[in-house]
Amino acid sequence: MVKSWQEEDGVLQPAFASRSMDCSVPKYRLPDKEMDARTAYQLIHDELMLDGNARLNLATFVTTWMEPEAERLMAETFDKNMIDKDEYPQTAEIESRCVNMLARLFHAPQQGKAVGVSAIGSSEAVMLAGMALKWRWRQEREKAGQSAQRPNLVLGRNVQVVWEKFCRYWEVEPRYLPMKEGRYTLSPEAVVAAVDAHTIGVVAVLGTTFTGEYDPVAAIHEALVPLTEKLGRPVPIHVDAASGGFVAPFLQPDLAWDFRLPQVVSINCSGHKYGLVYPGVGWALWRDRDFLPDELIFHVNYLGGDMPTFTLNFSRPGNQIVGQYYNFLRLGREGYTRILKNLQDTALWLAKALEGMGIFQVIGGGDTIPVIALRLRQDVRHYDVFAISDALRRR
Repeated sequence: MVKSWQEEDGVLQPAFASRSMDCSVPKYRLPDKEMDARTAYQLIHDELMLDGNARLNLATFVTTWMEPEAERLMAETFDKNMIDKDEYPQTAEIESRCVNMLARLFHAPQQGKAVGVSAIGSSEAVMLAGMALKWRWRQEREKAGQSAQRPNLVLGRNVQVVWEKFCRYWEVEPRYLPMKEGRYTLSPEAVVAAVDAHTIGVVAVLGTTFTGEYDPVAAIHEALVPLTEKLGRPVPIHVDAASGGFVAPFLQPDLAWDFRLPQVVSINCSGHKYGLVYPGVGWALWRDRDFLPDELIFHVNYLGGDMPTFTLNFSRPGNQIVGQYYNFLRLGREGYTRILKNLQDTALWLAKALEGMGIFQVIGGGDTIPVIALRLRQDVRHYDVFAISDALRRR
């Protein structure tokens, strides 16, 4: 959120008896004098009690609990700067191991050279993947002596806001495909109708923010294949698997949505959702090195040796990467499957119980990612979902 300048010079008025807490503390101005560490801690700690309890947040699906061993490892690596790979080569190696594990989880071609990067979340990963789509499309157009103006991206209205940001920031025309009553995912026929020679790619979502449903990636892929001859190039598909990337491989392992489909060129996923790591960590992967243009990779040497980097950020701690690696080793396929199956069973039970109340219509029932979405039945007149939300918040 953009923060604005505060004209007023408000103060905090701690009501404790200790001598160090008997004076006002400025809110928006740096204090003139220092204070005791315990005092500063208590002051901030008490203010944060006004926040909601993260463990009770049912509106988002972000990890709010990790094992003590994971927390200890992450606390030990807060001070390691991920970008300084010469100084912290083992943290860099752990990042590489995670990328390799994910590439195999998403069925990257064995004969290819899949690549990937960590990010602070799927929002950054989406930006990176979108940039790669645009740059590669532009390269192909310029090589063929064709105009590289007016690029467009085909996506549904069910995408997360980061795709809107990408299109605006990188001057790409978004071709939003509408949803309709009873269908809240992409239609393959609508995708084909929207694609043209200036389309840099198609975005399919695995686990939409609104209903938790999966776009029919395989059907979209099948519909796009015949366009290759007409357009002179395969239309690349990016799968936004921020939510479903750590679910489908374990709960729907036979579902073809990933690199098993030849025109799926890149995938992003969020480690801090069903990867079960605290915020924020995300991943972007490409099926082959050819789909990540060299122009997007920077080589820096002022921290020591030559370090190739493809991020929108620079300095950041390595602890989230370590937390992800801990989960990979600790849980393995068996552990992830067990946890996600338990979450899904809970979602299915809750969806059935809510629908049984007679006032709700379930839209997303937890059979994809373990999330439910519902609406009030049309015959309910005396209150709306906002009234229910307000009542739940008061509890």
